[in-house]
Amino acid sequence: MGKIEEKLLLYKIKRNDKQAFVRAYDLYVDQLYRFIYFKVGSREEAEDLCSAVFLKTWNYILANSLKDEKTLKALIYKIARNLIIDHYRKNSARETVSLDHGNGVEVIDEKQNAGRDMEMKIDLLVLETKLPELKDEYREVIILRFVNELSIGEIADILDKSKGNVRVLVYRALNALRELVNNE
Repeated sequence: MGKIEEKLLLYKIKRNDKQAFVRAYDLYVDQLYRFIYFKVGSREEAEDLCSAVFLKTWNYILANSLKDEKTLKALIYKIARNLIIDHYRKNSARETVSLDHGNGVEVIDEKQNAGRDMEMKIDLLVLETKLPELKDEYREVIILRFVNELSIGEIADILDKSKGNVRVLVYRALNALRELVNNE
């Protein structure tokens, strides 16, 4: 979705257009779920948090609390990040991401060829085993950039950092992940 389409969608949502919000939900629910799932490691918690993100986004936009320079995607991810932080605070014990290997989340695009599917399965296996070992900041930026395929600009909006800072963070996160993989 282009920036103009997203701004139009956001404009419609601000005008209380429920159909536009349903369209936004359809556009972002899968990638948001993946983001949350990789952060919390539980299907049920990820589903609950994902629902809460969209409810909070709807209420936030309708309350006219939105600044015009933000994108809808950045707003949704910021709300998700805050709800995940609140989730961990409520549980008061810091959990590590433990991915459910028996009922793992399917994050492979069905439109890709078989060779690409196998490559992605191997990459996801590496992510599942090594991602929890990274510090939270690195884990988050890797999920945003490579699992959800967000641009550096979108990640900068979400994290409230400059594009340069995000590039450095991605570089450091990849180096840390590469080091973990090479040490094995």
